[in-house]
Amino acid sequence: MKILKIDHLGIAVNSIDAGRKFWEDILGLRFEGSETVAAQKVTTAFLPVGQSEVELLESTAPDGPVAKFIEKRGEGVQHVAFRVENIEEALAELKDKGVALIDQTPRIGAGGAKIAFLHPKATAGVLVELCEREGK
Repeated sequence: MKILKIDHLGIAVNSIDAGRKFWEDILGLRFEGSETVAAQKVTTAFLPVGQSEVELLESTAPDGPVAKFIEKRGEGVQHVAFRVENIEEALAELKDKGVALIDQTPRIGAGGAKIAFLHPKATAGVLVELCEREGK
């Protein structure tokens, strides 16, 4: 498996509009728009930081994964995403190594990226996302 870089940090927020204020007004990051991913019950907003991004995550449903995260832990870092060269190969390698996967096969996430999550029980409690993006 070839990890290329940290792609983004996912930050769970109650409101993207409220959450943006710190990242834009205080840190000076540039908001690049938002996207709703209905299958994941979430609206995302990306703010680039060099070659990586901060991804704000707002749940679109009370039973969505981000809403459940906030209910348990409050707003804050929800996951770290690593850009991989080939997500299918990465998942196969991790499965061969006995790593618990949430996603056995990739699904489509924000921006059309192929994504898959590793189970936090296999990563010392950190939700890890793998992602593969075309042309970026």
